Amino acid sequence: MCKTIQQKVKFKASPKTIYEFIADSKKVTALTGETAMISKHIGGNFSTMSGKVSGIIVDLAPLKRIVQAWRRNDFPEGIFSMATFTFKETTEGGTELILTHRGVPKALIPEVEEGWRQNYWDRIRNTIKTLPSKQN
Repeated sequence: MCKTIQQKVKFKASPKTIYEFIADSKKVTALTGETAMISKHIGGNFSTMSGKVSGIIVDLAPLKRIVQAWRRNDFPEGIFSMATFTFKETTEGGTELILTHRGVPKALIPEVEEGWRQNYWDRIRNTIKTLPSKQN
């Protein structure tokens, strides 16, 4: 049995800045402290968290949307979930990111939800605080 995770997060940085924290190999590696290799092309592979997460880029609309066939190395064999990230500029010039993560094995939902919060959203917020105002 699989379930869907939905998280809506707001950041005080531009969609470009936030998009790069999800789509750019070097920025994801710096953010998480774990190796990331992310293709910039539909059909390309990605790997994050030093290989603990991997998959295929299903759709890309730069600065607007990323869709990944996504799996952790502890998912049952052959099981992929679908992670969709949408980026919208807020009226204050920040970004609203919506993560819709479908097909996560039910037993792993709490751990995956917390992983997004700790490894991405909290770290992005902390990193944004250190960026010069021109970069965010």
